[in-house]
Amino acid sequence: MGESTNIVWHNSNVTKEERREKNQHHSFVLWFTGLSGSGKSTVANAVARALFDQGIGNYVLDGDNIRFGLNKNLGFSDDDRKENIRRIGEVAKLFVDSGQAVLTAFISPFQEDRDQVRTILGEDEFVEIFVKCPLDECEKRDPKGLYKKARSGEIKQFTGIDSPYEAPNRAELVVETDKHDIEECVQLVLNYLKERRFI
Repeated sequence: MGESTNIVWHNSNVTKEERREKNQHHSFVLWFTGLSGSGKSTVANAVARALFDQGIGNYVLDGDNIRFGLNKNLGFSDDDRKENIRRIGEVAKLFVDSGQAVLTAFISPFQEDRDQVRTILGEDEFVEIFVKCPLDECEKRDPKGLYKKARSGEIKQFTGIDSPYEAPNRAELVVETDKHDIEECVQLVLNYLKERRFI
């Protein structure tokens, strides 16, 4: 893909800071990363509900849902996975600029790609949350039957089986879904956000 030319950035008449002030909360990205079946989407959506109930404007960007629309032209090669995460990072930044919290639930297997998203956001806008769960537990859960297909060779380049997953090396928060139930995981996230005075 070539880079766009003959374009000029236009600043908004309404600033991010003004939007935050009106919303009465910080805007930020909660980046949930982990293996398929680890509970990323479940935790992200439960946190989103808890934030919404507290009056915190937010939206969940889910890996599968995004591939139905924005990223439907991408496959699962390493290059396509990188582009998938790059696009999500840019969309997430727009949400932050609009004064909202955005929660992303993506395997996002490569540290380099997650770090790239971190760099396009402000220092106090990106929270990497490692949804930690052992591979064998994720395989037992196998909510979409994907591990079974990967083990049988029906799916190639499946993260955790024949494609690597690089666990975060500096996640702000780790939630272990094999040790804590959803409510406990949600509380861990909310406690972190309160400590940071994001909410």
